[in-house]
Amino acid sequence: MSGAHFAFTDRWGGVSAVPYEELNLGWAVGDDPDAVRTNRELTAKSLGLDPAQVVWMNQVHGPDVLVVDGPGGPGAEVPAVDAVVTARRGVALAVLTADCTPVLLADPVAKVAAAVHAGRPGMVAGVVPAAVRAMIEIGAEPSRIVARTGPAVCGRCYEVPQAMRAEVAAVEPAAHAETSWGTPAVDVTAGVHAQLERLGVRDREQSPVCTLESGDHFSYRRDRTTGRLASYVWLD
Repeated sequence: MSGAHFAFTDRWGGVSAVPYEELNLGWAVGDDPDAVRTNRELTAKSLGLDPAQVVWMNQVHGPDVLVVDGPGGPGAEVPAVDAVVTARRGVALAVLTADCTPVLLADPVAKVAAAVHAGRPGMVAGVVPAAVRAMIEIGAEPSRIVARTGPAVCGRCYEVPQAMRAEVAAVEPAAHAETSWGTPAVDVTAGVHAQLERLGVRDREQSPVCTLESGDHFSYRRDRTTGRLASYVWLD
């Protein structure tokens, strides 16, 4: 994509044991740290990336965004944010999910990229618009931004109490959904795409994968104790 690259993992091809098998990329889920480190190295190398040049987040379901030039180095604290933005080529941005919506954004002309963790609370809090605004501040234009959302729980499966659906829909009507069995639900990915549309981001694609329905992907709602997928964006 004119120098912008997007990648989404599934659960296979790593070294983690049950219940994290195989390609768990999340530190904070109880997996063996050595296995996670190996998985991250294997994934980065398979994508042609330097594992040391991948920026990760300590995701907290909030609206905060951080503009970065690269990883902080060995021993550096991982930023407690839900979106990272960079204009540095060769630096990859990563987001971890296991039902939430991973949002990857890139302006290939301005050479600005962002990775966003959009769970239900983050989507409602506006983390995706905040990331787009941060991109604009360093040269991106919404009409040039390419957006890709990865595997996530779909609106047909994300059951919530009726009051919660009403609260979410009051902020983002596009997220109002119903499960396939007729109960209240939230469609986070639909909400994200509606937000991007209003911001003028037209080049958008959505993964067809529902993590809860797919045995090839991790799902917290399905399994509780499980691994994390990763989605990566980087610029040449």
